[in-house]
Amino acid sequence: MENENKEYIESGILEMYIYGLLTEKENEEIASHAKTNPAINDEIIAIEKAIVALSSSFSPFHSVANYEKIKEKLELKHAKVIEFEPETSNRAQYLGWAAAILLLVGIGYQYNELNITANQVATTAVEKAKLEKEFKILELKNATSETNLAVVRDPKNTVVNLGGQVVAPESSAKIYWNKETEVVYVDAANLPEPPDGMVYQVWALKLNPLTPTSIGLLDNFVANNQHIFAVDKTADAEAFGITLEPKGGSLTPTMEQLYTLGKV
Repeated sequence: MENENKEYIESGILEMYIYGLLTEKENEEIASHAKTNPAINDEIIAIEKAIVALSSSFSPFHSVANYEKIKEKLELKHAKVIEFEPETSNRAQYLGWAAAILLLVGIGYQYNELNITANQVATTAVEKAKLEKEFKILELKNATSETNLAVVRDPKNTVVNLGGQVVAPESSAKIYWNKETEVVYVDAANLPEPPDGMVYQVWALKLNPLTPTSIGLLDNFVANNQHIFAVDKTADAEAFGITLEPKGGSLTPTMEQLYTLGKV
């Protein structure tokens, strides 16, 4: 009997029984042997204790279900057992970190793209505003050019040529005067740019006696690149003159600074 038990134990079937690798029928046969044969039962208990002791120090190499089953049999649930997460859990953890990193990289990329898009939109808006401003300036210049062209071509206008005087013999100007509407325009293209703090002043003159009447200043001389200016209306001028005066104009013309003069 003892030799039979030894052969039975050394066959490895008890280990397979404990690991749950046998068929249901084989499990029932071993359980029946254990009940009637103390040596078999003691060997089963010894194998189970050895497995639990080994599992407490090292990662278990058997299934969790079998391990728990063995613990229940030995009533060792109260004992401290070191549990190790299965490899798949570690792999899942690494995958989780990798996914989180990829997510952060993706968010950073999208944030960067969003900033680029926002900057592009802002740049486009600035460029649009600049173009609109330039367009309005062009419209204004075109309107001014059309007005000036209409003034020059208006057959109802009387053109008065103003010649250069002693202070500026190379200067000249033209007056476009519509006697019906009394509207007066001055073409000052051949006048030099006035010095800082000075302005050209236009005078309508009565000759007998000499009576000058100011009909306007040629302000913003540099900004008006065509140098055609609308001045105040006049009804009965006999001559026109242009003098250089301090900024803001003068009540009477400074004759020493008479640049141009011409009779109607």
